[in-house]
Amino acid sequence: MNKNSNYKRKLSIIIHILGWALFGLVIFVLSPLSAGVERPIAFWLKQSLNFSLLISIFYINFFYLIPKVLFKNKIPLFLIINLIAGLAYVGLLIAYDDWTKMPELMHKAFRPDVPYTPRPRNYYWDISQLLIFYMAVGISTSIASVQKWQSEEELRIEQKQQQINSELTYLKAQINPHFFFNTLNNIYSLTNIDVEKAKTALLKLSRMMRYVLYETEKTHTLLSKEIDFIKDFIELMRLRLSSKVNLEIEIPEKFEDASIAPMLILPFIENCFKHGISSQMESKISISLHVDQKKLILTTKNGIFKSNENTPEGNASGIGLQNTKRRLDLLYGNNYELDILDENPENEYHVNLKINL
Repeated sequence: MNKNSNYKRKLSIIIHILGWALFGLVIFVLSPLSAGVERPIAFWLKQSLNFSLLISIFYINFFYLIPKVLFKNKIPLFLIINLIAGLAYVGLLIAYDDWTKMPELMHKAFRPDVPYTPRPRNYYWDISQLLIFYMAVGISTSIASVQKWQSEEELRIEQKQQQINSELTYLKAQINPHFFFNTLNNIYSLTNIDVEKAKTALLKLSRMMRYVLYETEKTHTLLSKEIDFIKDFIELMRLRLSSKVNLEIEIPEKFEDASIAPMLILPFIENCFKHGISSQMESKISISLHVDQKKLILTTKNGIFKSNENTPEGNASGIGLQNTKRRLDLLYGNNYELDILDENPENEYHVNLKINL
């Protein structure tokens, strides 16, 4: 970051030097020389004075007046200062002409054989010099304004990125304990029913914990790892299901791999098992996941059993879905679609999620 900043600073200095060198060469050297007339030393001293004054006002305006006056919303004061400075600039050039008798020297240079006769001053050249002065002021103001806008934009983007990172860290911290709370409850129930199934569940849980510990530290992970994680979760849930639950799973064995935010799909899958299972009634859970041309499509359907909402798991489920929606907004913006239908004659909970990976 520091190397990049130093490089930009050096490049900016080089551009300023080259810009002023080109400007001074064209306006104050080549233009007078193009007339083909040898001019007095006093004229070249005036050109040097003129060029030095323009450089001085440019950087005084750039480093002091603009940040200290203009950017402090003191616009009238900024305009008044530059108006007075412009008049003083022209006045100094006129005083120099009077002191060095510049009109007479220039007359002798261009018409050496014609006697010099004093004439009223031609203010056309003074107006031209004033316009050049305000051109320098305008350029310095424009450059400073653009740099300020770029700096503020970079700061805004950096702050937004920091906000996204902090929010994602917070959201994942909420989702992960929530997931383990439910899974450990499932394994605890299995220990009273089937020890072998409980051992299998612990092995799957350990593999899932490795995923959570290492992959969720990253902003993105491979879709293949995320889907393997989902498969393990579903198999873990399947161990405790009774014969009254009809579980339909459609997840492809082979698909085009891509990048995805870790544990982004889990809350929707988890929600099916929290609300879609009844201990007394027939229930059905349908989960379909497809990947087509870098687009992930997740569709879930499950019944809604109000009794589950009074359990600790049911009360916590809303947190996981809310956080996941927030993560989708932060990470994918307009590159995802989420449709949730929870009011229908079939009393089913439908989720249709599409993500452009």
